[in-house]
Amino acid sequence: MNNRKWGIDLFIIFAGVFLDQATKYLAVLYLKGQEAVLLIPGALELRYLENRGAAFGILQGGKVIFLIITPIVLIAAAYVLFRMPDGGKYRILHFLLDCIVIGAIGNLIDRIRLDYVVDFIYISLIDFPIFNVADMFVSIATVAGAALLLFGRSYRDEDFRFLSLKKADSEKEEKDG
Repeated sequence: MNNRKWGIDLFIIFAGVFLDQATKYLAVLYLKGQEAVLLIPGALELRYLENRGAAFGILQGGKVIFLIITPIVLIAAAYVLFRMPDGGKYRILHFLLDCIVIGAIGNLIDRIRLDYVVDFIYISLIDFPIFNVADMFVSIATVAGAALLLFGRSYRDEDFRFLSLKKADSEKEEKDG
């Protein structure tokens, strides 16, 4: 992997985490202890919530689980980003993985710093659980990536040989030998 591509990935990740943390800061500043702010009456509102669980409030009080799982996810994502080819049809996969990393880091920062995740976006039209920008990055990227890989015609199994640990070991042996 070249430094230019790492720079692009890191810029996207830092910008996304900044956006997530800035919106959460504003939510705490302007929404905590206040009535909900109606953006689109009957459809969309801003409502402060301290979520001590995972997405949609599952696993309440499971901070330790998230503090173990999130770094594992981040290490796996770093491995894939490091091994994945540059450009071409892989660029969208880089971006989607960057978005998943943004969400993981954004919510991890909250869990470490606050012991909960700040949520504030509520789609009242469908009574969807309250969420935040980090959740949007993870959810949208995961669904888009799954759709792309499952239903797209651009990728075949051999396009993901770069993930093989055996390949990494054989390359290392060739360099050492």
